[in-house]
Amino acid sequence: MEQGLTAETKALLINVGSADIDSSLLPADMKTTATAGPGAGGTSFFVRSGPHRVRLSIKKDSPLKVIPWRDGVAIQKEGRIIAYGQLELPLCHCPEQAYITVSERCIFDCKFCPVPILNGKVKTIDEITAMVEAAEARGDLKAISLTSGVAESPEKEAEYMTRIVRHLASRFAYPIGVSIYPTATSSRALHEAGAAEIKYNVETMDRSLFARVCPNLSLDEILSALEGAVEIFGKNHVFSNFIIGIGETDECVEQGIETLTGMGVIPNLRPISPHPLRKGQIEVERPSSYRLIKLARINRAAIERHGLDVRAAQTMCLPCTGCDLTPQRDI
Repeated sequence: MEQGLTAETKALLINVGSADIDSSLLPADMKTTATAGPGAGGTSFFVRSGPHRVRLSIKKDSPLKVIPWRDGVAIQKEGRIIAYGQLELPLCHCPEQAYITVSERCIFDCKFCPVPILNGKVKTIDEITAMVEAAEARGDLKAISLTSGVAESPEKEAEYMTRIVRHLASRFAYPIGVSIYPTATSSRALHEAGAAEIKYNVETMDRSLFARVCPNLSLDEILSALEGAVEIFGKNHVFSNFIIGIGETDECVEQGIETLTGMGVIPNLRPISPHPLRKGQIEVERPSSYRLIKLARINRAAIERHGLDVRAAQTMCLPCTGCDLTPQRDI
């Protein structure tokens, strides 16, 4: 029986992570190419049905196929329609946001991330401003989100991001969210410049895994920065990506969720996207739909137990929901 997106069908789609779609269905302005994180370099599109949204990368040999259906599109698996919805316009990387990567390069060498290998450009403030203006002109812009690698040092990156935030806050009235590697002063500086929300990514809370996949980073520094950020930005406005599928156990995820939510941080569970540029450097397994639902329910229970609310988030991944099964929005 055909249906729109549900938590169950979305979990299945996220597990696959890709779909084959005829180019005639997907005009150029409906595509988006990632420039940050494990999915950097990949081209994708968004499908929305009711309150649910999913982002799928374009892949010819995917087991999922997108076809025209009624007034939108349907997603088939093995010839059977499993979900339908509407293609959604990404204003700048995702719908309803100008989500911009500032530095498309990084001095660190996290084994799941192709950005250090791709070694892209560093955008100027004028380029970033023009991207926000273009997103504003395209549709219903609701937020500005900024993420970045580390082009030279965490301190220089934070200082540059602070200047960008101050400039954008003086030009636009949208909430601004920032995701960078933390420094001792980054939270205070970014908040004073006009940032409304902050994300510092733990990547994994398994310390042995962290040491292997993020050999140049400090989990203790990140956790300390997150705790301090809650005091500055407040509950519901501090987030952290937690990658799923690099060898962590469910017990480790649950303990990590409890640690983060107990600090007032909302964990964002991000299914791993294996990248060919990192082949042989890390073993990954895209989480099953069952595991995605199980962990999302654990995350939701901890979020609510600690008095947090995902729906209060205004920027970055939590209001987008395209890549993840998001508590209180999807499940």
